[in-house]
Amino acid sequence: MKKPNTNKIGLALGGGSARGWGHIGVIQTLNRAGIYPHIVCGTSIGALVGAAYVDGDLDRLDEWVRSLTLQTVVSFLDFSLNGGLIKGDRLIDFFRNHFADRDIAELPLSFAAVATDLYSGREVWLQEGSVLNAVRASIALPGLFTPARHEGRWLVDGGLVNPVPVSLCRAMGADWVIAVDLNSDLVGRRFRQKAAKPSRSKKPQQAKTITDSVMAQIQTRMSQLGINQRDAADKPPAMLDVLATSINIMQVLITRSRLAGEPADVMITPHLAELGLMEFHRAAIAIEEGQRAAEQVLPQLMGLLNQSGKV
Repeated sequence: MKKPNTNKIGLALGGGSARGWGHIGVIQTLNRAGIYPHIVCGTSIGALVGAAYVDGDLDRLDEWVRSLTLQTVVSFLDFSLNGGLIKGDRLIDFFRNHFADRDIAELPLSFAAVATDLYSGREVWLQEGSVLNAVRASIALPGLFTPARHEGRWLVDGGLVNPVPVSLCRAMGADWVIAVDLNSDLVGRRFRQKAAKPSRSKKPQQAKTITDSVMAQIQTRMSQLGINQRDAADKPPAMLDVLATSINIMQVLITRSRLAGEPADVMITPHLAELGLMEFHRAAIAIEEGQRAAEQVLPQLMGLLNQSGKV
């Protein structure tokens, strides 16, 4: 029995911090192939990229992220020791000033972001109100960004409960769901130092990593507050490395569990384990890999959609 030809394609964009720029390459490749989703749902960085796409700002976002440098990324970090290392106000203020903030109901396509209620642990679907407020709540990575206050609740990153929001796409009426999982190759694979592996980007390598810069600023801030880290001959991994790796493990396992019960029709899995949590300035690598991963599944996707009469 054939499914009714309702022609609703959903795109579920997963979380992944700096790896999230890979979503740009995925969407660009799908659009070039004539595939335009009707419903876009995002978790964390997936919510940010998804919102830009739905609002017609993907090309502007592409241009901006490719221009990012290590210094630019660090300049957005407004450090805090109250609820998270970074308040996130500078980043959201930048988007508010350079990208139009609209009501979700006014967007040309159906859009929603996923967040987590910090105290109840419940999954929260943000489907109305300010786009930027929804994105801010969805990207509030615990320990890194401070939680977002929304309608009397403190919300944090949606990746804690639904890292790849296939279920939300289905609930919003998608007949077919294309999902992008940015974390499929993380667990069990060591992050390689950039010096040990040539970059796919044509830009020269930065001498300092984003983790080095962030940790230097954190250590300065802690010193100012009289909180000094002790020196040890056998130092443990840096705090951000521990945080990033722990979050990666958690999200990979949650993603596997959720997708086992709520599978997408087509999975796109860019391999971006070489990118660190905060390496947003390496956008060209992520976008290129997103394009490659999407191109790899295009034959399967086109066959599926043509068979169902959707393209």
